[in-house]
Amino acid sequence: MRMSGRGILNGLVLTANRVVVGFSLWGVAAGGWSWAAETQAYVTNLKPTGQADLDAALKSSSDLLGLQGTHAVGPFALAGRVRNEYDRLKSALESYGYYEGTVKITLHRAKDKDAVVMDGQSPALSNWIESVPANEKVTADISVEKGPLYHLGSVKLVDEKTNGPAELTPEQKAAFTLKTGDAAEAETVLGAGGTLLDALREDGHALAQVEKPQAYLRPQTRTLDVVYPVSPGPVLNVGRIDVSGLKRVREPFVRRQLTLKEGQLYQPSKIDAARQDLTSLGVFSNVAVKDGATQPVNGTMPLDFTFQEAKRRSVGAEAGYSTDLGVRGGVTWTHYNLLGNAERLKLTALVTGLGGSAQQGLGYDVYADFFKPGFYSRKQNLSVRVEALRQLFWSYRQTAFLVRAGITRQIDRYWNVNFGVAGEQEQIEQFGVTRDYTIGSLPLGATFDNTEVGNPIEPATHGVRANVNISPSISLGSKGSGTSFFTIMNASASYYFDLKHLGISKPGRSILAIRGTIGSIQGAGTYDIPPDQRMYAGGSATVRGYRWQGVGPQYGRTRYAIGGTSLDAGTVEYRQRLFKSFGMAGFVDAGQVGSSSSPFTGTLRVGAGGGVRYYTPIGPVRVDVAVPLNRPHRGDKWDLYIGLGETF
Repeated sequence: MRMSGRGILNGLVLTANRVVVGFSLWGVAAGGWSWAAETQAYVTNLKPTGQADLDAALKSSSDLLGLQGTHAVGPFALAGRVRNEYDRLKSALESYGYYEGTVKITLHRAKDKDAVVMDGQSPALSNWIESVPANEKVTADISVEKGPLYHLGSVKLVDEKTNGPAELTPEQKAAFTLKTGDAAEAETVLGAGGTLLDALREDGHALAQVEKPQAYLRPQTRTLDVVYPVSPGPVLNVGRIDVSGLKRVREPFVRRQLTLKEGQLYQPSKIDAARQDLTSLGVFSNVAVKDGATQPVNGTMPLDFTFQEAKRRSVGAEAGYSTDLGVRGGVTWTHYNLLGNAERLKLTALVTGLGGSAQQGLGYDVYADFFKPGFYSRKQNLSVRVEALRQLFWSYRQTAFLVRAGITRQIDRYWNVNFGVAGEQEQIEQFGVTRDYTIGSLPLGATFDNTEVGNPIEPATHGVRANVNISPSISLGSKGSGTSFFTIMNASASYYFDLKHLGISKPGRSILAIRGTIGSIQGAGTYDIPPDQRMYAGGSATVRGYRWQGVGPQYGRTRYAIGGTSLDAGTVEYRQRLFKSFGMAGFVDAGQVGSSSSPFTGTLRVGAGGGVRYYTPIGPVRVDVAVPLNRPHRGDKWDLYIGLGETF
């Protein structure tokens, strides 16, 4: 006769030639016991088995251990808790494949270990607990013997309708990872059903079901036979897509942005990718999707997308400090859905240059950014910036008005290309001479990023970031500066290596970050190029320990930088996470700026330093100190950098 047990492995149905009790990791509280007039305090000692994961399961399953400090009980209730403990711990043993394990519980008075030791299964347990003097604790000692480990015997996938072998593709069978000889562990057995269900649904079986398995215990061979009932159901396509919850965001825009189309194969991965893509627009606090029916509709499965719109406006602050550029701070105002199609308008006003060694006085940076997603194509975005700024560097003083517009197009998961137009009207004073410039350019670029970090402030732990930019430009000068044509070219790449791959760190805790930058200006000499268009190095973007514009050709033995027409720089940085919220970093930077258009010319400058990190929900707060290793005349002796997020 086949007899069913009490839920093996959190839901696996056990059947055998004998009744087996206690497969759930969670037992049922004792019934029928009443509270005594006095409560009985106790302590629990659970002897380790030597198997760390099993010990953790036993500890979490133990009511005696888990409730001893939070739920006071009387003598009768404590006796019931002890008796229930056997089933709970046996359930934990069986979930790890130990079906012949034993549990022993003994109790004695904490103050007198030579007193009577009471077996936890003794009928006299309640009376013995009641006899313990008031205000005296009872000690419960628990020891567990694992016994032999059971393994899987036969493993079958059965069609729930025909009761015959389930008809599956080779790929689907491969997704079901159970095989004869595996340890009969709960996680292994139940996990195989989950991966099979995922594989079926990914192949379009939207209504597939993989039921809880039945298990047959074979004590003679110490094996567990497993039968999984499977119902694949028909292959379906995506049907009608309904949307709800939209208030200010326009439905036609949402449907244009939706990466999912009616008629394509039903695949949960593609459905969730579409949901995440809509979430990334920044106008929704939540996007949910679910099947729209319980039965096929003309060979399709309808889908229901539900949206919860986020707040449309926000006010924020920006702040940063470095000893070279000084304090930079101000406020921002952002509208996230300006015209109903997730257009974002950001207004920013910053004060710059307070107290910096590379600055001669206060400046400002005021700009408006407009961003429109889905510009004539779902994978194409428009960005426009209008900016007014004043910068009083030692190298030059600049007052400028800039307008930039560009389009970014996603090529694939990792690649984007961008192109645009930019114009600038500026007045620059350098070495006592003031000139006006009108500059036009056509910037082109491409970026690659497989770090899989959605938030730009969140530190990358693996992968590569790289970009290449080419900007043909024309400068119409005044007061003898003339007209010049030049092309600015630069490229940079960052690589992040997680030391977990060497087996010496936990994932994401120890990171080696490497950065390289190279640049060249073709078509004109240094003095034919407006000063702000030349290349400079120094500071957090290139070589720390040297102030901004502190690396490269200088005007005599002064702190006035001339700038150059080539640049190369590199960084090696080690980042170590400490505890939950703190971290540290050490780095070496090197770079040079040359007067020719060929990189790797000029005087190489090297800086080194380190810093601390405090990790917040929005990103790490960074504090770095760097020193120059071959400081030029009148250069800074050290520099301090404070900001949000890593330097790269």
